Amino acid sequence: MIARSTRLALIALPLALAACGDLPEPFLGNPGATARRLAQPPSPILAVPAPADALLPDEPGHQLAENLATALVTQEVPAVQRAARKTDWKLETRAERRGDTVVPLFTVRDPNGADQGDTEGAPIPLSAWAEADPGTLRAAATDAAPKITAVLTSIRIARDQADPHSLYNRPAKVMVADVSGAPGDGDAALTNQMRKRLAVYGPIVQTTPAGADFIVHGNVVIVPLPKRQERVEIQWIVTGADGSERGRVVQPNELPAGTLDRLWGDVAVVVATEASGGINNVLQRQSGREPDAQAAAQPGQDAGPHAALPADGAPGQPAGTAAVQRTDAASRQ
Repeated sequence: MIARSTRLALIALPLALAACGDLPEPFLGNPGATARRLAQPPSPILAVPAPADALLPDEPGHQLAENLATALVTQEVPAVQRAARKTDWKLETRAERRGDTVVPLFTVRDPNGADQGDTEGAPIPLSAWAEADPGTLRAAATDAAPKITAVLTSIRIARDQADPHSLYNRPAKVMVADVSGAPGDGDAALTNQMRKRLAVYGPIVQTTPAGADFIVHGNVVIVPLPKRQERVEIQWIVTGADGSERGRVVQPNELPAGTLDRLWGDVAVVVATEASGGINNVLQRQSGREPDAQAAAQPGQDAGPHAALPADGAPGQPAGTAAVQRTDAASRQ
């Protein structure tokens, strides 16, 4: 296939699919289909200590704290059951009796101990709470986790909006590094196309790391398969300026061997178009914003819940997922 200009490639793409048959169709649509998640590893921790005023004995109190931490991790909040340390955010748990029920109460405190937001769980029959049955405590934690996460979301948004220098209030500066590992002219073609496609979404795309908020690294791995096939896996890894991983878009496909040994042409256009939306969603969420509705509607975009943390250390909101094969670092705490 002869490499064409970007404009001509986009116009000719449907025809190429229908007629010449030499454009690998698996790179179209949602690459790789299912079971891929967007990884945005967090750093600040939400400590969940055992409650001192929850109308529970010590052991059930510790169990409730463990259940809360576990339930928050499923919401992709980096929660750990432990006493709060100097730099930790803290979830303070209490309970109060209201008639024949007990209502769990939750307060989010920053590392200075200041109250940043409150919520409460569903009322639980007094008798059930007094028995401290493990199932009751798990249900209480499961009910509370989304509500606590919503409080964290509001904290993050308020802080980002108030800071004129935050990424929420300015476009991100993104270095798209040279792609590596592709046969033929793939490294250059993918690099150029990703820089073009990502810039359309609004980030300031640059070719050097000076002043960059994020860096996008592209890598291609090709593995031979039986029957003259090969697995082509393209990974786009988003890191912060400090090198910490913030997200990963993976595009795996199986193609006839040698398909991409020479010119990538329209394949590079399709790959970059598909992956750039997912990468932009990483950048948006790391900047404290939700992806644009128009961008989110395109193929290869976010598809589910995930959590991120703001750069200033406040626990964050559920974020989204894209075509990615990794789990959140919070689940590995």
